[in-house]
Amino acid sequence: MVSQAKKGDKDAFLSLIDENRLSIYRVARGILNNKEDIEDAIQNTIIKSYEKIGTLKKEEFFKSWIIRILINECNLILRRNKKTIFLDKLENEESYSDDYGNIELTSVVNSLSEDLRITTVLYYFEDMSTKEISEMLNIAEGTVRSRLARAREKLRDFI
Repeated sequence: MVSQAKKGDKDAFLSLIDENRLSIYRVARGILNNKEDIEDAIQNTIIKSYEKIGTLKKEEFFKSWIIRILINECNLILRRNKKTIFLDKLENEESYSDDYGNIELTSVVNSLSEDLRITTVLYYFEDMSTKEISEMLNIAEGTVRSRLARAREKLRDFI
């Protein structure tokens, strides 16, 4: 299906997006907390990935590739907003569903620093390996493990 999308097949591309929509939402939700920012990041990711799908070298890495684009979009939004986001400050918190199913856990994860939060979301909610995360974020695998350890320690303190 990726090869069809690379040839310009819009339906194939939309099918790929549909297959990965939950992962895309979860990662955006793990980084951003404002509904509009999440929607903007996802929309920009879809547009950019459609425009750049020809640059995808290995078709089996479509999910990692689009998640990397999404993380970059989320980081752009965070820089643009120049604000620290915590779930308890989020307005209209109840206006959209929480796919993690546990608002308290989500609140605690969202209180982590950006680097710990991204690593935690990718590892625990997207079931990515430390190797996959290190490749996606362009950091050493040891750094991923250390971020996860720090995140676990902070989560234990909160709980």
